[in-house]
Amino acid sequence: MSSLLVLVIIVGCVAYQYIKGTLVKAFATIMAVICSSVVAFGYFEALANVFISRGQSSRNAGLVPWAPALCFALLFVVAFAILQTAIAQIVREKIDLGVIAERAGRIVCGALLGLIASGLVLTALAMAPLSNNIPYERFDKLNPNPDLPGKSLLNADGFAVGWFSTISRGSFSGRNSFAVLRADFLDQLFLNKLNSSDDVPIVTTSQAITVSKESLWPAPEGLRISADPNRVIEPKSGCELTIVRIGIKRSALPAVEKFTLGQVRVVCKLKTQRADVFSGNGVDVYPAGYVGTPGKIQLAKLSHIIKLSSQDFDGSVKWIDFIFYVPNEVVPVVAEFKQNNVAELAAPLSPDKAPELIPFIKPAKPTEPVESSSQSQADSQGGP
Repeated sequence: MSSLLVLVIIVGCVAYQYIKGTLVKAFATIMAVICSSVVAFGYFEALANVFISRGQSSRNAGLVPWAPALCFALLFVVAFAILQTAIAQIVREKIDLGVIAERAGRIVCGALLGLIASGLVLTALAMAPLSNNIPYERFDKLNPNPDLPGKSLLNADGFAVGWFSTISRGSFSGRNSFAVLRADFLDQLFLNKLNSSDDVPIVTTSQAITVSKESLWPAPEGLRISADPNRVIEPKSGCELTIVRIGIKRSALPAVEKFTLGQVRVVCKLKTQRADVFSGNGVDVYPAGYVGTPGKIQLAKLSHIIKLSSQDFDGSVKWIDFIFYVPNEVVPVVAEFKQNNVAELAAPLSPDKAPELIPFIKPAKPTEPVESSSQSQADSQGGP
């Protein structure tokens, strides 16, 4: 589907620019598309959060998961319409640069325009709560591997997201870089909706996660695997096993009753660049599992669904200790959950200051044996 869509858009743009356009207008249209996409990428989350935050009381609550995609498309269309109107007013007279330049230039500009436009369309579809294979299957639903993502034809969406990440470092969102907050953006989108068909929400209507000062430290040695208590979790070359403690808020129920490991991630930066958390570049790392029972790690795939209920909360927060293989040269700086939750992590703790692990499944409290009525009666009569 994505390959056909990319081809149709590119061929359509080339044909239109070659037959109807001019080289100057074709180039101006490319600039308009680029500027409009900057507006869409830069502000769609802020606009979407306005609608998402009102989702619980809105009659149109079903549209909440669609808010990011619809806001992205709306901002692009409005910005593009304004710019195209301005271009039409400025370039009123036809400018002819010669037969060869016109024909070759229109084809090149049309192809580039089609590549950018198709990438934006694929990105908008990836934001929407559609099936995992729409617009294409970036990850295998049963065994997703973030290190081996699939790509669209000509990597059109990767091209559109990549260049914006390059120019967005600190722009259009204060000091916040898109390349940090939305590192590996396409991977985030596809992994976030991996199990949306199983009624796993992709957004939350309020901030659903929190972190404390004790949120990040090296994993202790000797952690065993729940499925095989005799086996210790294996190290990974070039990585450090790291515990990241993330709190799920009770107030965010029912949007957090179901979530997958693919909806949990940490954004990492070079250790030398940690001082300015939200600038520069980041890289996503996904959990290998979580502390299931005391001292044991529940290893799971990113498609694994975790279920919560109100009974799992002792207070207002359910703390979960996730385990990550973090590359040695980087450090986690931000924890993210689903499509619209971000929390800045504290500096890593040293091993000697690390707190005790919190098991997801708490051990049952021992109960005192209850005497039977016959035994109690015998005791009261002095029997054996």
